[in-house]
Amino acid sequence: MAIRKIRISTDEVLRKKSKEVKEINDSIIELLEDMADTMYDANGVGLAAPQVGVLRRVVTIDIGEGLIELINPEIIETDGEQCGEEGCLSVPGKVADVKRPLYCKVKALDRDGNEIIVEGKNLMARALCHEIDHLEGILYIDKTEGELEDC
Repeated sequence: MAIRKIRISTDEVLRKKSKEVKEINDSIIELLEDMADTMYDANGVGLAAPQVGVLRRVVTIDIGEGLIELINPEIIETDGEQCGEEGCLSVPGKVADVKRPLYCKVKALDRDGNEIIVEGKNLMARALCHEIDHLEGILYIDKTEGELEDC
């Protein structure tokens, strides 16, 4: 397990679409572990593989309720709307208001290859949508409701 370098918004890897994980092997498990270590070290609530320079559909999230690892996550349902302040480890020192669903349901694989369903409201819904956007090459600054502010 290691702390990886977090790419910042000017890095073009963050604007590329991530590839599906076809096989969960030792390198994917190592990536999950390194991403969790990196996320915790940076005091983040989520991290997507492109943020550490890896174009694979892998996400880690912990909003304070325990680590969630998602491989090939796909949003299958959303409901409602919330607008709130959002930041990103790849856009250090900045925040802005972003509209997101109030509820989000995601289908993914866990590290053992089992299909899982993760549902979230409020912050969890925001984190799921934010991290899955990263896998599509989308940053929250593309969706802001106003100007970026220093935090």
